[in-house]
Amino acid sequence: MALTAEELIEIERLLAADGPEMGPFVALQRCFPQLAWVRCDASDVADQPFRQFPRFDLHLIDASDHCVQITADPTRATGIVLAKRNVGR
Repeated sequence: MALTAEELIEIERLLAADGPEMGPFVALQRCFPQLAWVRCDASDVADQPFRQFPRFDLHLIDASDHCVQITADPTRATGIVLAKRNVGR
């Protein structure tokens, strides 16, 4: 199942509204249970992010073929990597 434009807009809205006291990962998992979710440190992902937010990089996962890979195509996205950026350290 591909990531719809409406889902992407909502995900981006939640990440853009994220404050320093909030952690959006659990809320996003609850809102979008059909997507695979991975969280990690931004330094763990060498690929360019699909979108960047103040505290997170958003990467799209394509698991439609044999191997999971990062994609820039939302129509192929079956999941999200939410990579936490080390801001203000």
